[in-house]
Amino acid sequence: MGAGRYAPSPSGELHVGNLRTAMLAWLFARSTGREFILRVEDLDTARTAAGAEEAQIRDLAAIGLTFDTVSPRQSERLPVYAEALSSLRDRGLLYECFCTRRDILDAPRAPHTPPGAYPGTCRHLSEAERAERRQHRPAAWRLATEHETVTVQDTLLGPVTGQVDDVVVQRNDGTPAYNLAVVVDDHLSGVDQVVRADDLAFSSPRQAHLRGLLYGPEAAAEVQYAHVPLVINGESQRLAKRDGAVTLSRLHDVGLSSERVRDLLLDSLRLPAGPLAGAVDGFDPAALPREPWVFEPPAGA
Repeated sequence: MGAGRYAPSPSGELHVGNLRTAMLAWLFARSTGREFILRVEDLDTARTAAGAEEAQIRDLAAIGLTFDTVSPRQSERLPVYAEALSSLRDRGLLYECFCTRRDILDAPRAPHTPPGAYPGTCRHLSEAERAERRQHRPAAWRLATEHETVTVQDTLLGPVTGQVDDVVVQRNDGTPAYNLAVVVDDHLSGVDQVVRADDLAFSSPRQAHLRGLLYGPEAAAEVQYAHVPLVINGESQRLAKRDGAVTLSRLHDVGLSSERVRDLLLDSLRLPAGPLAGAVDGFDPAALPREPWVFEPPAGA
C-alpha cells in the first residue's frame, strides 16, 4: 500500500509545530502499513539556509521518526517538472501571464471572488499582445481551468471543496511552482496519503485537479488527505521561531531532552509517552484533538 511523506523546506530549524505535524504524518503512515518518505522541498532557493537540511533530519531522528526512503530533492528533479509542464502546454492547458501581484490585487473581479484570486487578465491576450508584454516582463505560466468545483475527502475535516483557479505552475523566473512540483513528486514517489497542517487544506482541490490532468482521474482519487490542527502561541497566532524556545536545540538549552519533547508532542495528541512505535497500535485519527494546540515555551526560555 502506497506511502506517506513529510516534506520540509530547508529554510531553518523545525519548530515544535513542524515536528508535531511530522510525527502525525509518520503515525498515519505507519498505522496504515505505508512506507514513509522524506522529501526536501528546496525549489525556493531564496529561503534555503545553509545546514538547515542536515539540522532538520537530525531533529526528526531525535524524536524517533524513521524514513524508508529519502526522495530526490526538488532541485534534482527539474527535468521531470519540465516534462510535466510540456505535457500541459502541448495540450493547450497553459497560458502566459505577465501580471504582477499588484496588478492582480488591483484588477476588477466578479462579486464574491476572494481577494488575490486571479481575474484572468492575461488569459485571452492576442499573440501580438503577448509579444509586446514579453519585451517588458518575463511570463509566468498559468493553468487554464474552467473554474471547476472540486471536492476531496479529508480524514479529519470531512469534505473539502474549492473552486480550481488558474494557478501558476511555472514562475516567471522559470522555476516550477509549488503546486506543480508537489503533485509530480507525490505521484512519482507513490505517495497516496498526504498529511499536513490544516492551513493548507485549501490547496488540496487544485492539487487533486492537477494530478488528474497529469496522471488521470484514478491517480487523483487514490490520494487520502488528513489536515491536522496547527500549533499556536499564547496569543492564538501560528507558532513561529520568534516565540522563543520552540526549536529542539533551544528546548535543549532550557533543559528539555529530545525524549521529553517527544513525550510532550505525544501527550498533545492524547497518545502514551515513550518510543513512537508504542503509539502506532493505538493510533486512531478519530480520537485526535481537532483544536489547535497551544504551546508555551518553558519558563526562562
